[in-house]
Amino acid sequence: MKNILMIGTGGTIASEISPDGLAPQLTPAQLLALVPAISELCNVDCVSLFSVDSTSMTPAHWVKITQCVRENYDKYDGFVISHGTDTMAYTAAALSYMIRGSKKPVILTGAQKPISFDSTDSKVNLLDAFTCASSDDMCGVNIVFNGRVILGTRARKTRSKSYAAFSSINYPFVATVQDGVLMQYIKPECEPYPQFCETLDTSVGLIKMIPGIDFELLEYMTRRKDAVIIEAFGVGGLPSYGDDKFLETVIEAIKRGVTIIMTTQVQNEGSDLAVYNVGHRLKGWRNVLEAYDMTTEAALAKIMCILGSTRDSDEIRRRFYEPVAHDILYRSGE
Repeated sequence: MKNILMIGTGGTIASEISPDGLAPQLTPAQLLALVPAISELCNVDCVSLFSVDSTSMTPAHWVKITQCVRENYDKYDGFVISHGTDTMAYTAAALSYMIRGSKKPVILTGAQKPISFDSTDSKVNLLDAFTCASSDDMCGVNIVFNGRVILGTRARKTRSKSYAAFSSINYPFVATVQDGVLMQYIKPECEPYPQFCETLDTSVGLIKMIPGIDFELLEYMTRRKDAVIIEAFGVGGLPSYGDDKFLETVIEAIKRGVTIIMTTQVQNEGSDLAVYNVGHRLKGWRNVLEAYDMTTEAALAKIMCILGSTRDSDEIRRRFYEPVAHDILYRSGE
């Protein structure tokens, strides 16, 4: 049987009722004891890195998870990370770059209801996660949830309560798991040995465009961050309210070396700045990158990894558009 390391981080799956609401309290070993069928699939060792509600997850936690996988990489055939759902997509995206190209499966899972609830989805999700982690064909970072296997770079939480919490954005499911049977459609990319990234530049901001937004909000952020992601409307662009304050703010920011990433707040199909004048005028600026069909979660994590090791604008651009774990498919002439 395969040897799998289970890494506990908290989340709903490990929560119990307290006077102040649900709070993570159970260890990975306690979770495993409630799903005895897992012991028939593989040998499991457990480590509890921390126990937090995933709302409180930070890039520092991503680094600790990455370090744990790196330190144990040669000892195990795969890894299962129990995690809260609210920021699981961010963590999955980050680990896709921080444990890049892993030939061993790194599986994140969790639950919408605690494992002690009669109606919980925890037990099925855990069993499915270990099924994937024990597979000879699975590799790389994936989320396993509600019978679906989703690339870490393509996952997004799209439902706040129902069991089908996660969607795969602009990319098909990697596999499905039903009644313990793994049906794999796509084999993720992998390398003989992963590239580990443990140095992040967390000075990255995100601003979402709303009608009539004040350009000074963007100006404030660009003066305090090394990179700013702008979630624009539709296929992308900067608003013009009788002036070019937004464009001028971006130009001044990139002159100071700030990286600007243009994306869209529309969930599916991605951005295309070349379509409208409000977007086309951003084309050609070296420090302005377009996310195209990448998720915001992936764009955020990727630029943190890139800026953690380089400030060269050409290298930043090259690495941002270099596909990693199928994170970007459509690149219009880049």
